Amino acid sequence: MADTTSSTGLIECSAAAFASVVPQGAGDDGFFGPASVTWRMSADLASPVAGLRSLLMQALHPLAMAGVDQHSGWRRDPVGRLAATMAYLTMVTFGDRTAALQAAARVRSIHDHVRGTDAVTGRPYAAGDHALLPWVHGTLVDSVLAAGNLVGTPLSAADSNRYVAKMVTAAELIGVPRRLAPSNVPELDLYIASVRPGLRCTPADAESMAYLLDPPGLDEEVAEIWQDIRDAAIAVLPRWARQMYGYGAPPPLTPGRRTEIRQSLGVLDAMFLGPARRARGAQRITLRMRSGRPA
Repeated sequence: MADTTSSTGLIECSAAAFASVVPQGAGDDGFFGPASVTWRMSADLASPVAGLRSLLMQALHPLAMAGVDQHSGWRRDPVGRLAATMAYLTMVTFGDRTAALQAAARVRSIHDHVRGTDAVTGRPYAAGDHALLPWVHGTLVDSVLAAGNLVGTPLSAADSNRYVAKMVTAAELIGVPRRLAPSNVPELDLYIASVRPGLRCTPADAESMAYLLDPPGLDEEVAEIWQDIRDAAIAVLPRWARQMYGYGAPPPLTPGRRTEIRQSLGVLDAMFLGPARRARGAQRITLRMRSGRPA
């Protein structure tokens, strides 16, 4: 893999993607709104941990990974791909309804052309398949809850169920039929358990996740921050997922270690998310999502 990433590129690429979609003069509060548990969790400092954890989970589905490996540019520009994904999630969560619908339509259009045959299993795949989309959605929702409980803002059982229910709307936007999207935590747990027998770590998994866990070219300061995020993401993985990747059991997450990770997440937020918001004149959005209460 070509080493095209530096610490500056990692930060600036993510900042540019975020800034490009932070809503300005939104016509409405979108599908969730500033008082929603969705805004609250999307603005939590644990979001980078949730994002990395969700990618680790998603990649274990061989057909999902085949689509990414054969149709995306992650080898040429892995940071750009991650930034584009973050930009989409930002628009769907915080944008007005028109902007969110347009963003979702663009992604569905791209998915229409992502199809082929997985070289590992020999099975055909299509990105818009109803067997794949719920996995991508479900692992993201599950990761937000898991990361929040570990290093972010833990939710009560009632709020956790409310978050899963609210995110059914996000699933529908990307093409998941409502009946296939888990609407509470028990349904989400059952769904992930039902998919687990078909999961595996493919060679493409090993290559892509090795990059994400240890990006080349990071300077010392950013590398230390990323190590904290990586350690947290691995710690919050289910044990069976760690075993598939061949990762050893993480050390216990002591209160002191949890504080260190939280501090790194705060620095990461200040390094690119804060400046990106200011660059787009979006202080209002930031304040509203930071002060939102579950609904």
